[in-house]
Amino acid sequence: MFSSSSHTSIKNNNIGAFFKKATVELLLLVLSSVLFSLAFPSVVSTWGIAPIAFISIIPVFIVVHKSSWKAIVPYGAFYGYITYGIFNYWLSTFHPLAIIIVPTIYATYFVILFPVLKLADKLFPRYGYLVQALCWIGYEYLRTQGFLGYSYGIIGYSMFTVLPFIQIASVTGVWGVSFLVILPSAYLGNGLKNGWAQFFDFFRKHRTDSYIYGGLVVINLFFGFLVMTDYSDSPQWRVALIQHNADSWKGGQRTYERNFKLLRDLSLEAVKENPDIVVWSETAFVPGVDWHSRYRTDKERFALVADLKEFLATQNIPYLFGNDDGQKKDPNLPPVLPDGSSNKLDYNAVLLYEGGELKDTYRKVHLVPFTENFPYKESLPGIYKILVNNDYHFWERGTEYTVFDAAGVKFSTPICFEDAFGYLSRNFVKQGAEVIVNLTNDSWSGALSSQMQHLGIAVFRAIENRRSLVRSANSGMTGIIDPDGRIISLLEPFKADYLVGDVPVYTERTTVYTMLGNWFAIVSILLSVVFILFGLIKSVFILLKHNK
Repeated sequence: MFSSSSHTSIKNNNIGAFFKKATVELLLLVLSSVLFSLAFPSVVSTWGIAPIAFISIIPVFIVVHKSSWKAIVPYGAFYGYITYGIFNYWLSTFHPLAIIIVPTIYATYFVILFPVLKLADKLFPRYGYLVQALCWIGYEYLRTQGFLGYSYGIIGYSMFTVLPFIQIASVTGVWGVSFLVILPSAYLGNGLKNGWAQFFDFFRKHRTDSYIYGGLVVINLFFGFLVMTDYSDSPQWRVALIQHNADSWKGGQRTYERNFKLLRDLSLEAVKENPDIVVWSETAFVPGVDWHSRYRTDKERFALVADLKEFLATQNIPYLFGNDDGQKKDPNLPPVLPDGSSNKLDYNAVLLYEGGELKDTYRKVHLVPFTENFPYKESLPGIYKILVNNDYHFWERGTEYTVFDAAGVKFSTPICFEDAFGYLSRNFVKQGAEVIVNLTNDSWSGALSSQMQHLGIAVFRAIENRRSLVRSANSGMTGIIDPDGRIISLLEPFKADYLVGDVPVYTERTTVYTMLGNWFAIVSILLSVVFILFGLIKSVFILLKHNK
């Protein structure tokens, strides 16, 4: 018989082993979070360290294999929260709630993903890493959908500086790039899950797999070099991009007046270089031009709008700029109701003025969750009240994919983070856009890494559709990207300045992605479901056979 001291010793050893194992696994998850963040633009590297992405998720796959089913859920929550707390640290400068909400959302996502990855590992001991890679692509795609859709942190975006490697996005979208990036982590994580001693035995059994992957990378690079071209012979659209380096929403009337003067002065300098069009950034001009032109509800704001329109009437070229587009909520009622409230619907919009006249308007289709849009006012009144009390400005959702026509070029204008969603730029191009012009305001972040992450995402929109992409940002990154994702020119961030440059207008190719959209991601999801269902059915049959 064992003595009580023996039982105590065994119990203490078990507890010690448990805490040691948990500590190691948590440290591995933290390591993965740090490596993942370093692969992208960060405080460590302005342009990111792209090669790190290929190995950044190895610790995750090791932990998924080694952890218990009881631990897998809290591990997923821990990894999701830590990763997006580090990667999106700049959200804290927008509002303290943002750095809590976004990591919490991702903690929830990984609570679901981690058990799925573990299930794939258990059902397919030999080739589970292939299923895990497909599941990862499915997760990346699904998290861009719906009200909470958010594209920052898709692992393929870390490759935005490696142009030959990412040209495949014109066929598969960013998802094909993500698959090639995540596969080494899944493969090596599978090989290292039982320690270094077993890795070489794993490699011998899966040597052919590594050769096939190497072959895919070579083919991918060959394709990239083959399709990249020189666009100097394409028609050129000369644009003037104005970066006034100010958040137009802050400061009230005097700030609005000061910002307009700065925009006007920079524009007058830029037009000396004979551009075809002048582009200001998202909500560069406040107050709403259309509303205050028709309804003189505020004398000072009406006067500022009149100054703007008088200036635009003196210009011989089109002006494109972001603005609050106010429209009557009830056309049969006055703009200001008897109780003092406003009979108004607000849209985050882009206005095209030519010859001093409004020619066309685009109203933002994909709104930022919580800060621009919260459709659950009735079902979640508590959260809605918190958002209102924190001075969030809600917009109405636009419905039309506007294609502007100015200076002989057709173009569309995704606003702010709309260029982070492939489907939007694809829809614009399908409607006839020859150039994509993104107007954005990232000044609130105060972080170069935030602006560079956004720039990296924009590179993919150009490649996916083989269309040039122009970015006019109020503080950065303002620049021109050609249809192969080359950054032709870029303004220094956080500096009031202007950029005049030639944009290739290239329309000779319609890409597979433009035609078929996110087919690669959808196929990945379907394959993931089929494989896991097959594995479960197979396991049930084996269990039944064994019980006989």
